Amino acid sequence: MDFGLLNDAFAELIGSGHSHYIFMGVLVGLTFGVIPGLGGTTALALLIPVTYTMDPVAAMYLAGGSMGATSFGGSMTAILLNTPGTPPNAATTFDGYPLTRQGKAGLAIGASATASALGGLIGLISLLLVIPLARSIIYLFGPPEFFLLTILCLLAIAVATLGKLLRGLIAAGFGLMAAFVGMDSVSGELRYAGDLDYLWDGIPLVPVLTGMFAISQMLHLALKGGSIVSDANRKTKLSGVLDGMKSVFRHWTHLLRGSAIGTVIGAIPGLGGVVASFFAYSSAAQTSRDPESFGKGNIIGVIAPEAANNAKDGASLLPAVAFGIPGSAESALLLSILVLHGIEPGPSILVESQREIYGLILAITLSAVGASIVGLACSRWLMLITYVKVEVLVPVVITVTLTAVYVLEGKFGDVIVCSIMGVIGYLMIRFDYPRLSFIIALVLGKTMEQAFHQSMIISDGDLVSYIAGRPTAVVLIFCIVLTLMLPAIRSYRGVRKKTI
Repeated sequence: MDFGLLNDAFAELIGSGHSHYIFMGVLVGLTFGVIPGLGGTTALALLIPVTYTMDPVAAMYLAGGSMGATSFGGSMTAILLNTPGTPPNAATTFDGYPLTRQGKAGLAIGASATASALGGLIGLISLLLVIPLARSIIYLFGPPEFFLLTILCLLAIAVATLGKLLRGLIAAGFGLMAAFVGMDSVSGELRYAGDLDYLWDGIPLVPVLTGMFAISQMLHLALKGGSIVSDANRKTKLSGVLDGMKSVFRHWTHLLRGSAIGTVIGAIPGLGGVVASFFAYSSAAQTSRDPESFGKGNIIGVIAPEAANNAKDGASLLPAVAFGIPGSAESALLLSILVLHGIEPGPSILVESQREIYGLILAITLSAVGASIVGLACSRWLMLITYVKVEVLVPVVITVTLTAVYVLEGKFGDVIVCSIMGVIGYLMIRFDYPRLSFIIALVLGKTMEQAFHQSMIISDGDLVSYIAGRPTAVVLIFCIVLTLMLPAIRSYRGVRKKTI
């Protein structure tokens, strides 16, 4: 794969007259991204029948445009309302919303838009550079590596909750307990489901995440009263977008690191955007000279996860297209659209269907840029939401959120789970337990369990010796040990600074 083929795809986009499909996809992606509980998966599912009679390239433009725009759409409500539109945007709430509370919503939105657009571009370049090595990279990760990688992600998130390591681990423990509800993917045994058929497939992620962040935040606002932006900060004008855009270039190292993390995580099947954005946020917090500022309105806490979130979109195409292994739910739906148009995923696809695949790559990249432009154009009016009294805002957001959760699968049980998690999320806010650790454990729990069982079977019960003979696994163990040592290293450095 080379850049010449990408130039040919761009020339075809200009000359074919199908470019409006990318714009349509951007509008669909932004809309579904802004509404909590829907997201890119729902958008692509609804677009499948729409693309049935379309030209394959036009279908790729529409699907790719939607996929690339959803991430930034979700960041808008994450920043303004502390309610992530899509699961990966949850990491953006930790510093994006505090900035809004300080009257700096424009700063956060400008940074998010720029980081999203540049992350998409960097992800595209990374994809083009990595594809020749794709098979070797993907084959480095077997079940033992997946198991160790999930442990590393959980520990990294717990360590990132500065001063709350024990509480973070407790929250992660409860998240793992929730992840083990339902049918065991290895033995087929039904666990902790009681007599509820609803729980046979486990606790669904979208209602949990929507309740944990959206409903809990609305409960918090309702009990606090007033509006999102305090009266003391109302003197701040609806501005700061340009400063937010400039901040991305001032912190370009975090942009590159977040994009690199998004590219790597996105290319590994089974992890996806949630892990990519949270891992990028954790990495930024752990390597910062001022880690205590994270969670209080550090602009880097917006830049890093948003760059990773968009960079992962292009990378997730790698295992999906080249090997037929979807790296996320969105990638699985993209595979369905490819198959619907007679394109069989596999190693030969880059030879036999270059026209369609490059159209898809181009659409995802352009949509990331287009979504940022549209979002910036509308940001001035969107920021007015933060001045609305909670007596008006809370009922509207809760109604829209619960409706979206119900429409997603048509199950009233999702509404109940969302409501219960909203109460639990509020209690976690009230008693200062990190919700992030709970969510990440829930996301990774099944992957961790399945990888562990597979590793035990492959190693014939001698997992330690088996891991010791795999270089990638040894590197991951070293990273785990280093992550556990970070709090002690930080403490030592703090004591040393005080004594000097």
